[in-house]
Amino acid sequence: MKLSSIAGGLAALVLAVCASGATFAQEKGMDNPRRGPYIDQLKGKRVVFVPLAMGFDLTEAWAAVLKKQAAKLGYTFDIRDPNWNADAGARAIQDVITEGADVLVTHNPDIQSYGRLLQQAEAAGIKVIQLNMETTTQTDAYIGADWVEIGEAGGRALVDRCSPGKGISNKIAIIQGIPTGAADVYQMRGLWNVLDAHPEIEVVSQQAGSYDPSKARSIMATIIQQHPDLCGSFGIWDSQEAGAGSALQEAGKADQVFSVTSGGGNETACENLKKGLFDMLISYNAPLQGEVAAAKVAELLESKDAAGTRKTTFFTPLTTITADNANGFNCWSLDDLK
Repeated sequence: MKLSSIAGGLAALVLAVCASGATFAQEKGMDNPRRGPYIDQLKGKRVVFVPLAMGFDLTEAWAAVLKKQAAKLGYTFDIRDPNWNADAGARAIQDVITEGADVLVTHNPDIQSYGRLLQQAEAAGIKVIQLNMETTTQTDAYIGADWVEIGEAGGRALVDRCSPGKGISNKIAIIQGIPTGAADVYQMRGLWNVLDAHPEIEVVSQQAGSYDPSKARSIMATIIQQHPDLCGSFGIWDSQEAGAGSALQEAGKADQVFSVTSGGGNETACENLKKGLFDMLISYNAPLQGEVAAAKVAELLESKDAAGTRKTTFFTPLTTITADNANGFNCWSLDDLK
C-alpha cells in the first residue's frame, strides 16, 4: 500500500472523529465562558439595605427581590431597619461606613438627612444606590419613581374631573406625607405645575398626614365637614390615602369626591380601589423597582470603577390603575416575590 494512501486514510479517520466530536459537543452544549467569572466575582460581597422601615409593601417587596438574588449569586444581604427613625437610620449608615460594605442601598426619609453620610460612604469606597426616595446628593444610582411625573398625572386627572361644569364643585384637597420627603417635594412640584396652569381649580386644604392613615382620616373628616361640596382629593401615598377614603365613605361622599394617589401597586391597594377608598392609583410597580435595583447591585459589584465614578438615574415606568384594571400583573402579592 502506498504511503499516500495510508496518509489519506488517517486524515479521513481524523476528520471523521473530529466531526463526531463536534456533533457530540453540539448535543451536550458548552459552558458560557463569562458565567463562571461573573458569579465568582460576586460571591462573598456585602450589600446593606437601610430602608425607612420594614413591614410595609414597598420595602418588603424590594428586600424580597434582593434577598433572592443574594442567595442565587452568593453575596450577603443585610437589612438595618431604623423603624421610621431618621436618627437611627443615620447611625445605621455610619455603622456601615465603619464596618465596610460593597454596596449600600438607602430609602431616604427626606432630601437632606442622609446626604452628607452618603458622600462619606462613597468616599470610603462603598457604592450607593438610592431607592425611590432620594436626597439632594447624587450617588452611584437613583432607581425609583419620577415623582414630578406622578404629580402632573394626578393633577391632570383632577382638573379633568373638577373643572367648572364637570364636578360638583372646583374644590380639591391635598394630603401630603412628610413635606421634606422626596416623594412630597417633587410630587407637589408636578401637581402644582398643572394647578398653576388651571387657576379655576381651588385648593381648599393642603396638610401633611405623616404617612399615617389615621391622621389622613382625621384630616379628611374635618375637610369634608368644612367643604361638603369637595370634588377631588390628592393623596401622596395609597396606604395613607386609604384613611382619607374611609372618612369620605363615613360621610357618604366617596362617590362624589374623586381621589387620586400613588403607590407600589400591591394587592391591598387594588382591593382598596375596588372598595372605593380611592379612584385612581398611579403605580410605580415596587417589584419592578426591586428587579432594577437588583440588576444595578450586580452591575456595581462587578464593576471595577471606584464608588461615585459614574452617577445614573432610572425612573421606573408608571401604570394608571382603576377598579377596572385592578387585577393580574397590576396587583402583586408579597408571597409571589419570595
